[in-house]
Amino acid sequence: MSASLRNTIAWILQVVLGLFFIFAGFNKLRDMSSTAAMFGNLGLPGVLAYVVGGAELLGGIGLLVPRLTRFIAMSLLIIMIGAVFMHATKIPGGLAGGIPALVCLILLGVLVWLRQPIIPTTT
Repeated sequence: MSASLRNTIAWILQVVLGLFFIFAGFNKLRDMSSTAAMFGNLGLPGVLAYVVGGAELLGGIGLLVPRLTRFIAMSLLIIMIGAVFMHATKIPGGLAGGIPALVCLILLGVLVWLRQPIIPTTT
């Protein structure tokens, strides 16, 4: 894959995922009482709702900053692993309801891979 195609695909993923996480984080923080209640119903501390909502909002913004993209994508991977796990084990509807979380997890992994430093080979 050429460097320009790799860069184009990475930028498309950054923008799409960035907007998704900004929207998801904003929605969690906007309706914090029900978000904290949902986390509580899952057996998680309510304060974690603030952490996840804030991390998603700031992470979405961070995905759009070139120097931070790889680090932010790896950080959001942790949140999405937790989301997929919760969908698979505790949230009614199972993993079928967690398809968006699973897709985000995969796309973040692809973004981390695309944004890894390219080391030129010498021959």
